[in-house]
Amino acid sequence: MSYSVEFCEREYNNRLLVPEHAAIFKRWADAGKQFRNIHQNDPGTHLHCAYAESDGSTLDYFSSGVPGAPLFVFIHGGYWRSLDKHDFSWVAGPFLAAHIDVAVVNYALCPQVSIEDIVRQLMEACTWLYRSTDTFAFDRELITVGGHSAGAHLAAMLLCAQWPMWATDLPPDLAKAALLVSGIYDLEPLLSAPFVNGDLKLDAASVARLSAAYLPPQSGCPAITAVGGSESSEFKRQNQLIAQHWPNNFLEDIPMPGTDHFTVVAAPLNDNHPLTRAAIALCLRPTLP
Repeated sequence: MSYSVEFCEREYNNRLLVPEHAAIFKRWADAGKQFRNIHQNDPGTHLHCAYAESDGSTLDYFSSGVPGAPLFVFIHGGYWRSLDKHDFSWVAGPFLAAHIDVAVVNYALCPQVSIEDIVRQLMEACTWLYRSTDTFAFDRELITVGGHSAGAHLAAMLLCAQWPMWATDLPPDLAKAALLVSGIYDLEPLLSAPFVNGDLKLDAASVARLSAAYLPPQSGCPAITAVGGSESSEFKRQNQLIAQHWPNNFLEDIPMPGTDHFTVVAAPLNDNHPLTRAAIALCLRPTLP
């Protein structure tokens, strides 16, 4: 399909669509710093853990204090080229309260690396976590991945990963479930989006390899989706692709009225928000009905 530059700018340039994005980013960073300050001395908090030797390969681990807890692995967005795990430490709050451990993962950013490199980094992170239960004491049979925007794409890729081909000690369904918030699962439009593809350097071949909607997810691993009610028509279309192309894995879509591409991810700070409740239920019982 052919996409014009003007169309992609209008539909995919979220910083242009949300003029107050800088203030939102600052709130995220401030909330992340405050959360770490509160929890940095907790026995189960481990900051800046190196899960590999490559640049950006660190994560922060927050324990709920319950041995054998499920683990939620959160992946930040930023169009694969910006933001940091520290901006999202606060995501852990509702999960810890529900006795779910949380790992907030960093990765190297484009253009220094490719999106394919980032996918491999996230696989390294999950592999390292899977092998680290003696240190962190979570249940490695209950790993749920999730993310926002580019992080949702990366979480979707992890649900499609061929884990035993990556390492023979890993199960096919290492990532048992995925929470996908405002992601891009068909990367073809980004070929016509110079505001971002100058850094991503996608081509037709890499788009085919990285468009998660058209890849087969692991059998039996559910996915929950959400997209802001005020987001562009393309982000809403992208969100629908999971239900359309993963019919045997799609569990439910959570309506998010009154939220844009950035405020959608902060809504789950409310413990009673439907997305929070759905995400917690997914982590506690990551199976399809």
